[in-house]
Amino acid sequence: MLIPRSQCKIEEKPQLRGGEGTAHFVHLVDPDKVNHGRLLAEITLLPGASIGYHQHDKETEYFMILSGTGVLNDNGTEKPIKAGDTIVTPNGESHSVKNTGTVPLAMHAVIIYD
Repeated sequence: MLIPRSQCKIEEKPQLRGGEGTAHFVHLVDPDKVNHGRLLAEITLLPGASIGYHQHDKETEYFMILSGTGVLNDNGTEKPIKAGDTIVTPNGESHSVKNTGTVPLAMHAVIIYD
């Protein structure tokens, strides 16, 4: 199956999980059609934007950083992130991500059920 990017659902989520600014989503696969999960998307945060601190229950989230720089709050510990990094947030753990750079922070995001 081929899903052209032009057919992907686009969504803007202001203050995602209590964060700042707006998260721009390109759903690479319709959320209702992600097998064993609920998200396969490209997320972009403009400078200063963030995804607020939250916990994952009965699921694991993966972020693959495509471009930009930022800060990950990984269970209360802040860590710098950059293009090429992968973030894994397993069941029961918490995180947030903030774009601290001067260019958009783009990442692929996958959430699968545990």
